[in-house]
Amino acid sequence: MAKSQDFTAMFQDMMGAFPVDTKAMEDAFKTSAGMSEKMSKVALEAAEKSTEISSKWTKSTIAKVGELSKAKPEVGDYSKAMTDFASFSAESAAEHMAAFAEVAKKVQMDTVELMLAAGKDFSEEATAAVKKATDEVTTAAKKATAAK
Repeated sequence: MAKSQDFTAMFQDMMGAFPVDTKAMEDAFKTSAGMSEKMSKVALEAAEKSTEISSKWTKSTIAKVGELSKAKPEVGDYSKAMTDFASFSAESAAEHMAAFAEVAKKVQMDTVELMLAAGKDFSEEATAAVKKATDEVTTAAKKATAAK
């Protein structure tokens, strides 16, 4: 019977000739985790500010509705109350939408800033990893050539 060849040793030698740099993988993971943390912070701050704006808007509207729902001594006072409420609602909407726009603008600026910083970091890490890998492969190739 023919014996099958054991490729284990051959594959171990081949993989040993092209070492994998796990530190580069760990660094990339740490950088990615740091980026995620910063992006989460931006999103959470925006959510907090948006919630504050919504809460303020709701409280002021409820207060005005309370005034609107009070009984009036004159029939014409109901018309004035409705006009005042409509005017308040329009002003309040403009004010609060502007506040939401400011939050969105800050999120956009923070995100662009983070993405630019991340791009720079990833580029530097990739350049260093490629240089190191090239050096290791060159060294391994020289050793393989010299061993023959």
